[in-house]
Amino acid sequence: MTATIQPDTILRELSELWVSLGKEAAGETSAGVLRACAMTLVTVAEDSEDASLIGETVAALMREHPSRAIVIRFRPAADRALDARVFAQCWMPFGQRRQICCEQIEILASDLSLPDLPGVIVPLAAADLPLVLWCRSARILGLPGFAQLAGVAQKVIFDSAVFPDPKAVLSDAANRLREPYALADLAWTRLTCWRSLVSQIFDNRSYLASVPSISEVRISFGGASPPVAAYYLAAWLLDSLERAGASPKLIWEASDGDAGTFHKIALIAHGSAELAVRLEAQGSAVDVSVDHLTACTKLGSATDYDLLREELAIPYRDPIFEKTLMRAARLPHLS
Repeated sequence: MTATIQPDTILRELSELWVSLGKEAAGETSAGVLRACAMTLVTVAEDSEDASLIGETVAALMREHPSRAIVIRFRPAADRALDARVFAQCWMPFGQRRQICCEQIEILASDLSLPDLPGVIVPLAAADLPLVLWCRSARILGLPGFAQLAGVAQKVIFDSAVFPDPKAVLSDAANRLREPYALADLAWTRLTCWRSLVSQIFDNRSYLASVPSISEVRISFGGASPPVAAYYLAAWLLDSLERAGASPKLIWEASDGDAGTFHKIALIAHGSAELAVRLEAQGSAVDVSVDHLTACTKLGSATDYDLLREELAIPYRDPIFEKTLMRAARLPHLS
């Protein structure tokens, strides 16, 4: 690998790529090539990860969020090295004769070259459009130079589920809220279906009237400690219930399930407005029980594509997530 990357060289290669694509389309029966770009999406991953899986996710996202995609693959090498190549992701919408293409730049980097990357990424980013950084690696997120790379983004997306210590990653993420960029955690995004189910239950006025009487929030999890998702859900439930007039106590319940998962949440109201709400995971579905009424609801898909598709539609700060994160970082471990 070469020691440096010249952004001008990559931009020239991109220009030549589009000229080549245009010539190819002109010689076929298609109606040409449409160049689409709404943002710059920078993906940071370990070199050991499956490149095809990352490529498939990025390619699928292009159809709804056309981007200049920059994939940076890191290897913990001892040299200060960078290398790059350019190519295009193209598809032809059903019923049309014109291809839609998005450009992709792949950069192979060493850990020591991390401080050099902001100077490479900024000239390569699509002008006057948002830059979103998706970091797939807990190790890279913790490197000293990562803050400089994150500083060029308007939004940074990570997944706290891949971190070994939930409380530590929540504390670190809460500290990152001071940064100028918006922060998103895919562990929070996975809870959209759960939060939606709870909200739908209390669309019922009779159940809503019992909310101030809810005195217990019970969350069951597998393993020795609650996963990050359990902390997020507990923080969101406590905040929502307190704003509705309740003063619930959080009770953690360890179970025999797989470590790193939560299985069941229960909201218990005592007194004259007695109520018991339970949601329990059953594979890809959730059993929802309100007093003696029970229903089963299928959970939505939660692939990287599904989660990123949701997050890329929110280019700004999410005040509900930020408030939940701050509270989750302060929650006790067990009670």
